[in-house]
Parts: sequence; C-alpha cells; structure tokens
Amino acid sequence: MAKKEKSLKEVFTAGFIKENPVLRLVIGTCPTLAVTTMASNGVGMGLAATAVLVCSNAVISALRKFIPDKIHIPVYITIIAAFVSVVQMIVQAYAPALDAALGVYLPLIVVNCIILGRAEGFAGKNKVLPSILDGLGMGLGFTIALICMGSIREILGSGTWFGIQILPSAVDPMLIFILAPGGFFVFGMLMACANWLAGKKGKKPATLGCAACPAASSCSKATEGGCE
Repeated sequence: MAKKEKSLKEVFTAGFIKENPVLRLVIGTCPTLAVTTMASNGVGMGLAATAVLVCSNAVISALRKFIPDKIHIPVYITIIAAFVSVVQMIVQAYAPALDAALGVYLPLIVVNCIILGRAEGFAGKNKVLPSILDGLGMGLGFTIALICMGSIREILGSGTWFGIQILPSAVDPMLIFILAPGGFFVFGMLMACANWLAGKKGKKPATLGCAACPAASSCSKATEGGCE
C-alpha cells in the first residue's frame, strides 16, 4: 500500500508538537540548552534558525534534481553556510547585543542537526512549496521550544522575563535554573509535556529514520532494510 502523502497543513504543523525537533526528535539540543538562559535569546536563535531553514530548504528543493547524489551533503552544507553567513551579518549589523549573547552558537547553525536533517530528509525529496512550509513549521516549533524553555529558566533563575522584573525583589531567584542542571531539568519537563500532548492526540513518537541520516548511504543497517 502506497504511503499517504501529507497535506500542506500537515507538513506545516508537524514541527509544532508531533515532530518538534527539540522536544520530540531531540535534535539541536546543544544550542537549546546553551542559549535559553533568557527568553530573548531563545527568540533570536529560533528566528535565525527559521530563516536559514526556510531559505535553505527552498534552494535545496529547487536544485534537488541537479545535485549529484555522491556530493549532495557537501552541497547542502555549502548552501546552508551561505544563508547562515547572511543571517549572522544581519544580526551583527542590527542586533549586536543578540549576536554577543548567542556567541558561537549563531554561526554553528551551519552544523545544526535540524537544518541538515530537514535538508536531507525532506527538502531533497520534495517540491519547493512543501519544503518551505516544512522549514517554516520546524523553525517555528524550534522557536516555540526555545521561548518556553528560556521563559521558565529566566523567570525562575533571574526573576525577570524578557528583561522585565516579574518576581518581587523580596523573592530570591533560584539560580540553578540558569545553570546547566536547571537547563536539563526544564528540558526534561518540557519533553514530558510534549510527549503527553502528542499521546493525547494519538500521535506516535516521531523519528527521523534512516532516510534522514546523512550517513545512510554508508550505514549497513540502512542498506539492509532500516534501523532497528
């Protein structure tokens, strides 16, 4: 039986809960944990990644029939790096404080598993419009996860939200939430919430599968019929 093709709405909304790249697929966790000490950092990182996702997906999809299979990964990375460079220059020019806050994690979008995973698993196999919607949906899902995580950590760890004082000055913030242990705790709680919401809607845990893995062509499990 042929696999049912997703509608454009399903492609766009998949990244919100069902296939949320951070909370369900558990990719892109390094920048997620590193930059979410403040909600504003999460917004900046999320929007930057979304812009790169949409643009790179569109170009890769448009060129998918012209890119040789043997060199498609280097080509994808080159395309992604070009858009990351443009985004980084824009952020440096118009939001230098955000550029300083994100630090090395902004240029490292080039090797973010979310970007390359969607290029390999979706854009390289589908038309331009679905690829754009996939990039936009995954990017917004990533942004939502970063904002939620950054908001919780900033409110509890600093007493502020987007730099605005929320907790009374008499209440001492729990500094552990802006440190690594607090980040992992909030991350785990949000993952549990995402899994609960997906389960409530009858959606099975999502997986990228072998097809989306950059090393699929050289992996024995993939060539023998899929991962266990």
